[in-house]
Amino acid sequence: MRSPLRRRRRSVGRRALAVVAALMMAAGLVSCAGAGGFSSSGRSINVLMVNNPQMIDLQGLTDKYFTAKTGITVNFTVLPENDLRDKAASEFTSQAGQYDVATLSNFEIPIYSKNHWLYPLDDQVKADPTFDQADIFPSMTKSLSGADGKLYGEPFYGESSFLMYRKDVFAKLGLTMPDRPTWDEVAALAAKADRTYAPDMRGICLRGQPGWGQVFAPLTTVVNTFGGTWFDKDWNAKVDSPEFTAAVQFYVDLVRQHGEVGAPSAGFTECLNALSAGKVAMWYDATSAAGSLEGEGSPVQGKIGYVQAPVKLTKASGWLYTWSWAIEASTQKADDAWAFVSWASSKEYEAEVGADLGWARAPAGKRISTYENADYLKAAGAFAEATKTAIQEADPENPGMQPRPTVGIQFVDIPEFTDLGTKVSQYVSSAIAGQTDVVDAMAQGQKLAEKVADTYRS
Repeated sequence: MRSPLRRRRRSVGRRALAVVAALMMAAGLVSCAGAGGFSSSGRSINVLMVNNPQMIDLQGLTDKYFTAKTGITVNFTVLPENDLRDKAASEFTSQAGQYDVATLSNFEIPIYSKNHWLYPLDDQVKADPTFDQADIFPSMTKSLSGADGKLYGEPFYGESSFLMYRKDVFAKLGLTMPDRPTWDEVAALAAKADRTYAPDMRGICLRGQPGWGQVFAPLTTVVNTFGGTWFDKDWNAKVDSPEFTAAVQFYVDLVRQHGEVGAPSAGFTECLNALSAGKVAMWYDATSAAGSLEGEGSPVQGKIGYVQAPVKLTKASGWLYTWSWAIEASTQKADDAWAFVSWASSKEYEAEVGADLGWARAPAGKRISTYENADYLKAAGAFAEATKTAIQEADPENPGMQPRPTVGIQFVDIPEFTDLGTKVSQYVSSAIAGQTDVVDAMAQGQKLAEKVADTYRS
């Protein structure tokens, strides 16, 4: 199938170059890798892929289940996340055609589609009813669509966020966790659990490590439900607004008073380790963490409860993130690329993982049917329903109390956010460390946000 953009490829303008610069700044590191060997025996595609464990599983199953069925050889380039983002930004901007497919997240896909770097998938989906697009969570489909309403990515796996807590600790202390807690209730529970079950067990773990994808992943959801936003619909910066400031003050106070040891440098991994090791009674973070907590050999397997993300003014506040497959607009192999994408995001592939590697390793969080599958529920019963609810309720178009200028729950979907969010996060981490006042930190953040806003209002 001929690419609809092939006849109108054009040189990258200054705006596109600015997009690339911002995305490469977010990546931080540069790495080179070959696209794999070329198959002279027949059809082949080149796939650029992040080196997450479930992706490595897919690489190992491709020959057996995809190539054997289709005759299409897949040449993988597998890179760490930062390097992957950097290489994808360079590749898709230039439309060099080195890769046919790449793993991109719901942060990049709306940006890339706006710059005409991605191949729209609507026609392929319509021609392939066995793929069953209706089975993909609507929130995922929304987050992988462009401003033009077209679909540009298919999810490999997805996540939202929820609150995790030690059921045995709460039972011992006579505490009750609501199914849908408010942040005020969570703060009160953290105070009661803090160093009462054990001298070294703190009430809650919340990320404090600088980074737009570290502290601001959970913190932006708190901002949303407190009524705040980074920008209003007219691109007015709102970082020093009363609502944004109140949310950050609440978060900083909670983690300083009842949070984990070393909070200013704690990220996802540190909080996962803290809950696993019995150092905290609660943790608010990604639904994907549950697989590790309930995995074979986990010291807290069967001891954790899972409830929805805490709220204040909104009905729900969980974030939404997905690693997804996207096809480069300039590909000469759109049909073969779609064959791979449709397989890698299919129910069929999940079943193949379940058969070969066990259902606990199936890439979940994207399909409704996964959460109706008895085999998967047997492996993930402790957290499957809470995860499904969180993903279904996530709304990347309306995550807060007011209209936004772009999509995104735990991020603002513009390339400049990677730099903006990281710089403001440094002020927040400093406040958690007791070195900066929150009001002063938000005033500094407002200045940075106003500079970004000016570029969109001009």
